[in-house]
Amino acid sequence: MRPRATRAICVALFVATTCHALGASESLLEPAQMKAIGTIDARFQSYNVEMVEVTGGRFWKPYPRRPHANAQIAQDRYSYRPPIDLANTRLRMLAAALGPAYMRVSGTWANATFFADTDNAPAAPPPGFDSVLSRAQWRGVVDFARAVNAEIMTSFAVSAGSRNADGRWAPDQAQQLLSFTQSLGSRIAAAEFMNEPTLAAMNRAPPGYDAKAYGRDFAIFRAWMRQHAPDMLMVGPSSVGDSPSPSAGGIRTRDLLAASGAGLDRFSYHHYNTLSPRCGVRDDPAQALSEDWLARTGRALSIYRSLRDEFEPGTPIWLTETADAACGGKASDATFLDTFRYLDQLGRLAKAGVRVVMHNTLAASDYGLLDETTFLPRPNYWAALLWHRLMGTIVLDAGASSTPDLYLYAHCHPEMPGAVSILAINTSRSKSRSLNLPSASERYTLHATRLQRATVRLNGKALELDANDRLPALNARTTSAGTVGLEPKTITFLVMPDAANPACR
Repeated sequence: MRPRATRAICVALFVATTCHALGASESLLEPAQMKAIGTIDARFQSYNVEMVEVTGGRFWKPYPRRPHANAQIAQDRYSYRPPIDLANTRLRMLAAALGPAYMRVSGTWANATFFADTDNAPAAPPPGFDSVLSRAQWRGVVDFARAVNAEIMTSFAVSAGSRNADGRWAPDQAQQLLSFTQSLGSRIAAAEFMNEPTLAAMNRAPPGYDAKAYGRDFAIFRAWMRQHAPDMLMVGPSSVGDSPSPSAGGIRTRDLLAASGAGLDRFSYHHYNTLSPRCGVRDDPAQALSEDWLARTGRALSIYRSLRDEFEPGTPIWLTETADAACGGKASDATFLDTFRYLDQLGRLAKAGVRVVMHNTLAASDYGLLDETTFLPRPNYWAALLWHRLMGTIVLDAGASSTPDLYLYAHCHPEMPGAVSILAINTSRSKSRSLNLPSASERYTLHATRLQRATVRLNGKALELDANDRLPALNARTTSAGTVGLEPKTITFLVMPDAANPACR
């Protein structure tokens, strides 16, 4: 049989452990010998619900259906969207399936959101604010978090309306939000002072806001937290945009940390691989499976880990906002193409010691795990669900793959003592790869008929909610010990119940 025909049969069946396409290469793994190299938080895989989603407002405008009309996005990036329905049954069911998690309610819009601590919220915000968060809306956040096993994280307003006559930040709004949350029998588990202070000039901080002003305000924030919310994790600096060769624009994280002093409970940063067409960047989709594209995650971490080591040594690192493309995501971020980056990012960061990763967003714009209109799962949601069910909190050393385009990550299974789960990502567009395993495994392979499709298949079957709006069974295929074939452009989870890894007991 010709090699092309053999390859086609392998893709169709997604079963045989000995099915080799021409050019396949093999890696030998010994799961029982893999050493534990770290742990991640039980809420490692978390998500953002933007403050503007909660209040309603002008958020990233959907891409037009006609591709040639995309140029219009650069002129008008935003369109009004109503508040998200956090009581929606489907939304709650899908979010609960990812629990436990952190639910970060923040984003650029949070920097200028007024909390109306009254039953009758004003229709318009007071001077110095851009939007209004009502009690009812925040109660919806609290109820949602409770229903889906999520802990709330947020940030506070820093715009002109949140300041005293001398320009200093005042904690009044933060205190009101905290007190109201407590009155509902809940809590704010963690808080960043402001969203992305490195971009203060465009994020609604007062004109001329600099590192010195940030340091002054952060001291007020720290004192308020230590007195009124000692159990709330202080997270920061929530930076974005630093590079080895910083430009003149923005404020450097180094200067923010030097001005604010040590004492953070968690060191946070933000990272996007690129900007979306809404902000004028049009990347070639062919880059999405390249090592350079995937490695951007590690390069960003290296910058912020170095700053953490210098200013907050030993403090756990959280990535509190991330996706493929900032400015609402690219159209391809809602397809299987971005799932390679999504899962590789989780694997890389867990291996590198990052404790929590918060995807932007749960259900808004093109980078949402769910469609913002229907709340139906996108490919990255199914990937998130498999990660949640198969990859536990103990991170193992899978070794460095010597095979081109093959990325390997290993964790203890979250429920089966001694069991090891391996994530194998084959980014090659044409070549199969293979693993040699010493014991039988349970196989979960994700693929799509075309990379830029919104439908993803598990072991050949399309993933979708059933007629009663329930999650489908994520059934594995049992494979024998020996060679496991990995087709081009596929992502495979392999669970070895009999690995007997001592680190996983």
